[in-house]
Amino acid sequence: MDISLMDARSIITLLSLLTFVGIIGWTFVLHRKQDFDEAAMLPFADEETNNMKQEPKHG
Repeated sequence: MDISLMDARSIITLLSLLTFVGIIGWTFVLHRKQDFDEAAMLPFADEETNNMKQEPKHG
């Protein structure tokens, strides 16, 4: 069986499309909003603990 270059390109394009659709489905269709909201707040998690450790400002 001889696979031509056009067949290989078609297969790669189809796999890329299926991967893209799978990522979109995993992100939006599976209703993982709570997990993503929690992950979005991770950069700010240290600020709360750092604010408690700082000395009060003297004015």
